[in-house]
Amino acid sequence: MEFIGKTWKFGDNINTDLILPGRAQLFTEEEQLRCVFEANRPGWINEVAEGDILVGGQNFGMGSSRPAARSLRNTGLACMVADSINGLFYRNCVNWGFLALECDGVSNAFEEGDQASVSFKDFTVKNLRTNSVLQARGIPNVLLNTMTAGGVLPLLESEGLIAPK
Repeated sequence: MEFIGKTWKFGDNINTDLILPGRAQLFTEEEQLRCVFEANRPGWINEVAEGDILVGGQNFGMGSSRPAARSLRNTGLACMVADSINGLFYRNCVNWGFLALECDGVSNAFEEGDQASVSFKDFTVKNLRTNSVLQARGIPNVLLNTMTAGGVLPLLESEGLIAPK
């Protein structure tokens, strides 16, 4: 599985409150979507397009365990790649079916708007403007299968372990 898309860059220590503000916890998924990155990138939600790729710095997703990964998935982003991803946020990416890779140096390898090619087969990230290729950290099959199934609940449904919604 490979994605090619326009990149959106975010820096180090982007916390879940910046991704999805606390007040949005009471909103529906659709209403939450309008709040994504409103504090640090007002209007971003109106610019991001289906298939775009988020590039983050160190410790992306630090903070509380809110459904920020679900909201990023719901924006239509194909995936995200960051220098490092906070462990709790990464687990939420798996749980909500949002494809995410850790890749040292990725934030320095891209300028916002560059086209990226991200492969979940060989875990490489390529900047199509500069032709530089980085090796990302691999994902164990059980986690990758959960992400590509759409998250934990869709995976369990597909295996007949829980009733469909």
